[in-house]
Amino acid sequence: MDALHEFDVIRPKTVAEMLAARKAHPASRLIGGGTDILVNIRRGIEKPPVLIETNEVSELRTIAADANEIVVGASVKLAELAQHAAVKARYPAIAEAADSIAGPTHRNMGTVGGNICLDTRCIFYNQSEWWRGANAHCLKTVGQMCHVAPKSKGVCFATFSGDLAPAFLLYGGEIDLAGPDGARTVALRDFYIGYSKQDGSTGDGRNYMAIKPGEIVLRVRARNVPGLVSAYDKIRIRKSIEYPVAGVAAAVKRAGATLADLRVAFTGTNPRAVLLDGTAALCGKPFSDATLAALDDLCRDQLMSMKTTFTPGTYRRRVATVMAKRLVRRLWDTAA
Repeated sequence: MDALHEFDVIRPKTVAEMLAARKAHPASRLIGGGTDILVNIRRGIEKPPVLIETNEVSELRTIAADANEIVVGASVKLAELAQHAAVKARYPAIAEAADSIAGPTHRNMGTVGGNICLDTRCIFYNQSEWWRGANAHCLKTVGQMCHVAPKSKGVCFATFSGDLAPAFLLYGGEIDLAGPDGARTVALRDFYIGYSKQDGSTGDGRNYMAIKPGEIVLRVRARNVPGLVSAYDKIRIRKSIEYPVAGVAAAVKRAGATLADLRVAFTGTNPRAVLLDGTAALCGKPFSDATLAALDDLCRDQLMSMKTTFTPGTYRRRVATVMAKRLVRRLWDTAA
């Protein structure tokens, strides 16, 4: 890694001060724990002239979770979210996702907002500046080609790997934003716009969030669903530090032998977090092997095969599908 370039750090105490700093420094970047952006800076991927540190804004450090809703500030530490008793009891997939991220040191530093807005990555983009220059720069930096999918005709296939997004998607997650034009709330499913071949999105691995210039993420929220049982699972090469090869969040609600509700969401497979379409059609029927076979078909249709350093593209999609079926089966048995 290269040495850090020179930059200024601003430490606002309020959201208003954060917005003022963003307006005064349009090229600035926000930093909470720094577990992602500082690595990118060291690799020469980003060179922001100003970093706006968010941890002293008390409004962004709160967690509220009850039987109806969960609201989590953007500067809440991942470890705080993972260990919160009410979150573990009422929103287990969210707690498990937070607890699965990197290692204990990273979770004590990294923030919820940082993971929700995690930069997309691939085997070409996430390298040193020297390495990228020697192998020709990619679309996500200053190049003209996506090295993951060279025939993509200008579409970047860098993958989104945040763990919290699929867990919040299970509960109809929303993002509270604030910017020069005021505050707004966006459905989490609409917040991620990275290209996904089945839905005609226009965003890609470079343009993967529906966030406007000067806006900041304030908090993420979701609503509870009575009777919904949820969990999160992932696979990675090195358990303590690696981003997921694939991660899956699932939620099941049963009424006797009938599948009343099924929700499945993924990370690490597409340039966006994917909430699987078509699961509602599997509900209202007895749960069976046919249910899992239909779930397999949905996964094959909506998950992309993305090449990684360690695995061929088809492996990533297949392992995500197998994890989803296993997790749904386990949740069905748990909900009995």
